[in-house]
Amino acid sequence: MAPPKITLYVDVVSPFAYMAWYMLKNNPTFKPVEITIIPIFLGGLMQACNNVTPISIKNKDKWIGVERLRWAKKFNIPMSASMPDPFPQMTIQPMRALHAVYTSTTGSPQDKMDRCLDALWKAWWVRNEAISDVKVWGKALEEALGTEEAKQMVELGQGKEAKEGLKKRTEEAFQKGAFGLPWFVCTNGQGEEEGFWGFDHMGQVVDFLGLERQDKAFRALL
Repeated sequence: MAPPKITLYVDVVSPFAYMAWYMLKNNPTFKPVEITIIPIFLGGLMQACNNVTPISIKNKDKWIGVERLRWAKKFNIPMSASMPDPFPQMTIQPMRALHAVYTSTTGSPQDKMDRCLDALWKAWWVRNEAISDVKVWGKALEEALGTEEAKQMVELGQGKEAKEGLKKRTEEAFQKGAFGLPWFVCTNGQGEEEGFWGFDHMGQVVDFLGLERQDKAFRALL
């Protein structure tokens, strides 16, 4: 049997995409899984499927703040008690830079992606810094990649290839069934592929892939 695989589509603006990524990278349940992280632009995805932002839905805007803290506490995920202000913020520029990292031809692009996402999400969801400010996300990339490579990724992110590439990856997620984040595309040992949405459905991801729920907290997940 082939090893199970997960492709996770992310945008740094989403707290639930952050928590999904954190779980995939830190929870032993997912140790046997081949994981690929792909950056997209959530705003473009929402537009493609005629979805509305959760923050624009009465009561759901408040629920987001409560729910993210519930799950973060349950799984010991670093998370600020307060929401970033303002929320949401435009992330297309850092996501284009992340696409440049994703297509990098030096080193391990996925390892670089993980380091960059870790730094970006800490800035945004742990320290509540303005992720739309190039001084913030640029500094995060420097922490992850070093000054010279981070500068290169910022410059590449402003080019046509990164702009078109991020748009293509966003369309790819849409074609795979995504309508929000986190969106998982999973392939089990039998080669069967299915899509899953939402942090609270990661239990279904685990079961589909035939993984052992090594964390008792997984009992809270569908």
